[in-house]
Amino acid sequence: MQSAPITKYRAFPPVHLPNRQWPNRTLSRAPIWCSVDLRDGNQALAQPMSVEEKLEYFEMLVKIGFKEIEVGFPSASQIEFDFTRRLIEEKRIPDDVAIQVLCQCREDLITRSLEALRGAKNVIFHLYNSTSPAQRRYVFGAEKSTIVKIATDAIALLKRLSQPLIAAGTRLRLEYSPESFTSTEMEFALEICEAVTDVWQPTVDNKIILNLPATVEYATPNVHADQIEWMCTHLRRREATLISLHTHNDRGTGIAATELGMLAGADRVEGTLFGNGERTGNLDIVTVALNLYTHGIHPGLDFADINEIREVYERTTRMEVPARQPYAGELVFTAFSGSHQDAIKKSWEKQTPGAPWDVLYIPLDPADIGRSYKAIIRINSQSGKGGVAYVLEHEFGYQLPKIMHKEIGKIVNDLADKKGTELTAAEIHEVFQQEYLQRTAPVILEHFKTTERDSAVRCEATIKLDGKAHRLTAEGNGPIDAFVRALSSINLPKFELLNYSEHSLGKGAEARAVSYIQIKTERGQSLYGAGTDTNIELASIKAIVSAVNRALTRA
Repeated sequence: MQSAPITKYRAFPPVHLPNRQWPNRTLSRAPIWCSVDLRDGNQALAQPMSVEEKLEYFEMLVKIGFKEIEVGFPSASQIEFDFTRRLIEEKRIPDDVAIQVLCQCREDLITRSLEALRGAKNVIFHLYNSTSPAQRRYVFGAEKSTIVKIATDAIALLKRLSQPLIAAGTRLRLEYSPESFTSTEMEFALEICEAVTDVWQPTVDNKIILNLPATVEYATPNVHADQIEWMCTHLRRREATLISLHTHNDRGTGIAATELGMLAGADRVEGTLFGNGERTGNLDIVTVALNLYTHGIHPGLDFADINEIREVYERTTRMEVPARQPYAGELVFTAFSGSHQDAIKKSWEKQTPGAPWDVLYIPLDPADIGRSYKAIIRINSQSGKGGVAYVLEHEFGYQLPKIMHKEIGKIVNDLADKKGTELTAAEIHEVFQQEYLQRTAPVILEHFKTTERDSAVRCEATIKLDGKAHRLTAEGNGPIDAFVRALSSINLPKFELLNYSEHSLGKGAEARAVSYIQIKTERGQSLYGAGTDTNIELASIKAIVSAVNRALTRA
């Protein structure tokens, strides 16, 4: 990096817009969406999609709800041409879906593109040429007037050559892009867009699409919004124009630039699923759409099964959705932090059916996009007691008493710390079982029976302590009290019961019950035991034996 002062780079010039309105606006509706996955996205792949993969991808885009889909650059290669023809000839395009084709402002390419579109019902013809000072200087060596003439000549040619297609029943709309719009002087961007519009002569019923691309992202999102609002307020035929956005992500703010551009007056958004595209990628339509959804605005796109969409995307593009990608990434609904887990658990438990979603740290209900609740809380050495309790409850049904959370949380976290990795739900369950439900030493319960006698309960039990069998009897005001009294007759540390709770682990006559019992030893140590059985009485007795064994092991 260059040492300060930095002379290699310069700040992006601001837009003079003293009466900007976008900062005071609020988004209230979804834009028109156009997927460019099959063109911009596909051209950025190390291994472009096959025709069969593109067909599958197209069908997925239609299923999601896209009404405008850029299918390719049919004049650029035979593969692109053949794919367009196949969509049309095999009648794969729903009547309410417009296919969009990209084309440079050249006569031979326009002619070839129109050949590819024969028989199509609904078409957007996307013409573009570069307009920025750097493009004019380095690439074309042309003055502004020449750049304008390239665009207007192409529009006039398209208007003339498309007449047979229109006469045959095709609805054809024009999209024009001054490529590198955001690095073009505003006055010149307006000049060329007005010139193109003058030639095309759009109407309110057949609007022109002016796509204003951030071909390379150079400025902060607020500058992009100023550029869009400036254009919206200066265009003479605004009512006959759809302003379209096409942002890239070179500065990592493509999504923010798009959202602010929508506030600035844009009607339409181009992008790709999960942001695939050249360099750092195109706009991620999934994120912008679901951002709207979390503010109560239906995006008009259906991501109810985001996992299936992600699977098709990853298989056909050979790209991976990053683990932290908003909404679709593996870990985006996951909390490892103990304090976050505790807040999630508490707020989740207090959600009222039908009330607005208000779970802490999770802005979208994972179920709305087909995500599982299983991944919300995952356990490593940074996790807390609430997270462990959440996993045991939501994965396995154990509703641990509040006081027990700290106890099991420390045991699980010590193991995670020792392993140095995340623990799976199965591993957490195994720790719980080994620590509480499967303890068979030094006390083993071999037999337990109760009988009622007047106002008391008599218990008969057989236990083994360090391998020696003991037959015990005692009376109490219930089975638990009687068993505790029976245990006091042999050489065991004295203890008292502090807390008891139980619940079912399932439904029906065969459901198992689980009991949790907290004891306090004569040394002042408090700890829990747990037991399960189809008999709730026996589950409680097993919980006492569990607690005693844990106390003896610690002693």
